[in-house]
Amino acid sequence: MQYQFKFEKILSLKAKEKDEAQTVYQETVKRFEDAAEHLYSLLKKKEDLESYQAERLNTGLPIQEIRHHQHFVGNIEKTIDHYQKMVINARNHMNYQQAQLMEKNIEVKKYQRIKENHHLQFLAEEKYEEGRLMDEISIQQYMNREVR
Repeated sequence: MQYQFKFEKILSLKAKEKDEAQTVYQETVKRFEDAAEHLYSLLKKKEDLESYQAERLNTGLPIQEIRHHQHFVGNIEKTIDHYQKMVINARNHMNYQQAQLMEKNIEVKKYQRIKENHHLQFLAEEKYEEGRLMDEISIQQYMNREVR
């Protein structure tokens, strides 16, 4: 008799859901990394601009250029604030998707564990039935010897 797991379709469905959750999680990680890298580049640009401005202030800088730099730094700070919010949202979404993935993974593990236990039970029943048949054959052979 061939082994057939009664929840095989459910197991395959749960495995497919887990794979989809894995894909979504990878996408959210990518979005988070992209936003974080962009934020880092903006922070680096602001730092470089401020150090450049400090150097230029030591050598002398026209007021118009100082205003221009201050305006530019203000715009960069607004962009930085925006990207900080994006990074926070991306991190929260990534953490949520990670929790979803872990939940799907646990569900798949549960069904795999059920399948393993069910298969072991099937093997034990098959072994018991085989032993019973061997006993029956032995009894019949003994009875045939007795008859002769």
